[in-house]
Amino acid sequence: MENIKLTEYSHGAGCGCKISPMLLEEILKSGVAVSDYPSLLVGNDKKDDAAAFDLGDGTSVLSTTDFFMPIVDDPFTFGKIAATNAISDIYAMGGRPLMAISIFGWPIEKLPAEVGKEVIEGGRSVCEEAGIPLAGGHSIDSPEPIFGLAVTGRVKNSNLMRNDTAEEGCDIYLTKPLGIGILTTAQKQKKIEGEDIVPAIEAMTTLNLPGADFASLDSVVAMTDVTGFGLLGHLVEICEASGVSARVEFENVPLLPKVHKYRQMGCIPGGARKNFKSYGHKISPMSQPQREILCDAQTSGGLLVVVKKDGREEFLEVAKGYGLDLKPIGETLKKSSYTVEVV
Repeated sequence: MENIKLTEYSHGAGCGCKISPMLLEEILKSGVAVSDYPSLLVGNDKKDDAAAFDLGDGTSVLSTTDFFMPIVDDPFTFGKIAATNAISDIYAMGGRPLMAISIFGWPIEKLPAEVGKEVIEGGRSVCEEAGIPLAGGHSIDSPEPIFGLAVTGRVKNSNLMRNDTAEEGCDIYLTKPLGIGILTTAQKQKKIEGEDIVPAIEAMTTLNLPGADFASLDSVVAMTDVTGFGLLGHLVEICEASGVSARVEFENVPLLPKVHKYRQMGCIPGGARKNFKSYGHKISPMSQPQREILCDAQTSGGLLVVVKKDGREEFLEVAKGYGLDLKPIGETLKKSSYTVEVV
């Protein structure tokens, strides 16, 4: 097991496996007549983090799934990252998770069963941390290792966070630093040095627990998590759904240590290029470093939170309770020619 490197068995890595936003939109177009479901508050048409179905008692059930191929070599850590990432969608909707079931694909002719067991154990450990059971799942024999979760949660309807509720004149915050795709690409290319990958692993295995408490604040008007489409991709989704634009101040965007070093070494994931090709025309002109960092595909990234300026102190106090020292990375604006302006 010690000699097995999981990333050598997959063509992609983490949320970088995602289909590009442009291609995904084409795939999801449907000519099939779809029935109207009044209780479905958030569905496939919203480009949100999870589906929300009104239970009729002032709460909604949340349902989401996320899975991908290995982004690190250690199987237990891979399981932890995949589980943390999947559960994040519930927190990003303002809810709390109730239970999870696993999605597991394993190349049984290539990798021992005990390695797969370690992946599942990593996922189970995160579920325990989140206070939910890993209650079942489904497995297949697949050409590459795959792991993730389908997660069920619950949220008060008054706290339901959506992509289409942002307002102009608000601050924008990010709860985890960027650069995960760049650092994990450096690891895959065998360029990573010493313990440089450790901060990325710590970020990817940190649950987005503050989401449910943020959602209870009147000042928080929209929220999502930053994953495979990069910071700019997920911010574009919020802006387009809400009919606003945004400005991002690059110098205020938090970055993991050594991101610039490995970016300059050419450790740019393919996901970043796919992302920019999909939505780059919606962004103001950027420098190459800005483009490669802000479009970097994140795996188990942080929460992107839109907060009314007059409620920032209350928001920052809640964030501080989770050990987060945050400052705005930008603000929402009146809709303009560019969906997002980078300065």
